[in-house]
Amino acid sequence: MAAYIAKRLIAAIPVLFGLTIIVFLIMAMIPGDPATAILGSYATPENVARLNRDLGLDKSLPEQYFIWIGNLFQGDLGRSYTLNRPVLDEVLERFSATLILAGTSLILCSIFGLLAGIASAVRQYGWTDKIVTLLVLIGISTPSFWLGLLLILGFAVNLRLFPASGMYAIYGGGDLLDLLHHLALPAFTLSVVATGVIARLTRTAMLEVLRQDYIRTARAKGLTERRVIFRHAFKSALVSVIPVIGIQAGFVIGGAVYIETVFQWPGIGSMLVKAISTRDLLLVQGGVLVVAAAYVLFNLIADVVQTLLDPRLR
Repeated sequence: MAAYIAKRLIAAIPVLFGLTIIVFLIMAMIPGDPATAILGSYATPENVARLNRDLGLDKSLPEQYFIWIGNLFQGDLGRSYTLNRPVLDEVLERFSATLILAGTSLILCSIFGLLAGIASAVRQYGWTDKIVTLLVLIGISTPSFWLGLLLILGFAVNLRLFPASGMYAIYGGGDLLDLLHHLALPAFTLSVVATGVIARLTRTAMLEVLRQDYIRTARAKGLTERRVIFRHAFKSALVSVIPVIGIQAGFVIGGAVYIETVFQWPGIGSMLVKAISTRDLLLVQGGVLVVAAAYVLFNLIADVVQTLLDPRLR
């Protein structure tokens, strides 16, 4: 297992390296000059040239990239132009908020997706299956940002049950209950699409397993239906679902970008939106790199769990 994990980590290095090149080139092709955006009304040609020289933006693209990648290997992601603080500090601070939102959403979509998929498979073609299928199709087809706006309008503005934005109350609060109160709407919004995907694939995997001979043998031996479903069928189906949950973890982190914007959640997504608008190149590059590394890590964890559950892979 240790050799397998080491092999996967080594295989992730070219992926991250290629990602640094893509992110750097995309940011370089965005119209506009960071120095002009920073200086604003003071953006005279002399001041712009001086600031470009101070920031190293007067060098060629290959030189800028190798300087950035060299600093990256030393644990230095640079310094944010607009915030005037190290990029790594800002990214890690924001990423902790994103991790709370994405982690909660992943837990919700995993629990509800697995339960919905199991119920749908056990009651195939019944009313439970039809209702779950309808809800799943609606959830997958609904844009998350639009659903978030509807939830804000319904539960925050009209019913006043949940706050519309932020991570903590502006005055007072700051405890766990306050966090959960603010987390409810964005976490649910972010988990809807992933819940539908996991539910559909769980249903498919369960139906395939329930047709196997050993399931019929377990029933013939007199085992209760609950034990057959959860002790035998679900454990086998979970092997096929675990990689999907790992992929959805990456999509949840990616989807946090616009969900955080809708709910004004102080995470890495809202940070990236502001950094792109101000052309804070180093902050965008550092944020995307950390998100990509988290995506690779989640998929590695999913592969390891799948290997532990399925002896055939070992």
